[in-house]
Amino acid sequence: MIVIDANKLILGRLAAVVAKRALKGEEIIIVNSENAVITGRKKDLLNQYHAKRARGDPLYGPYFPRRPNLIIKRTIRGMLPYKQEKGLKALNRIKCYNGIPLELKDKKMEMLAEAKLKGGVVGYMSLKEISSLI
Repeated sequence: MIVIDANKLILGRLAAVVAKRALKGEEIIIVNSENAVITGRKKDLLNQYHAKRARGDPLYGPYFPRRPNLIIKRTIRGMLPYKQEKGLKALNRIKCYNGIPLELKDKKMEMLAEAKLKGGVVGYMSLKEISSLI
C-alpha cells in the first residue's frame, strides 16, 4: 500500500502516475486531495470546470463531482480503461481523501517528484479553490 501526499502536486501528472501504478496492481491512497493544483489561468480554469458541471442534464448525467477527492478520482478514471475488468479493478485499488485520515497519520507518505509544482509556473489553482467556486 502506497500513501501519496497530493500537496502541491499537479493533478494531471499525479493522475497519470497513479493510473499506471494501479494497473500494475499496487494499492494507492491519496491524501490531502484538496491541495493538488491545476496549472493555467484562473479565469480559464473556472470556465472549463463550469462547462463540465453544466453539461448534460441533472437527472440523466453526465455527472461531474464538486469535491476535490472525487475530482481526482474522476481524473484518474479518465486515464484507465474503466469499462474493462482490469481498469475497474485498478480503479477500485485507488482511494482519495481530503485531509489525512487518523489511521494514516503515522504512515510514511510518498512525494512524487515528477508531479511536483515547479517554481516557474505563473498561474495555478488548488482543487479546494476550484471546488468552492463551482
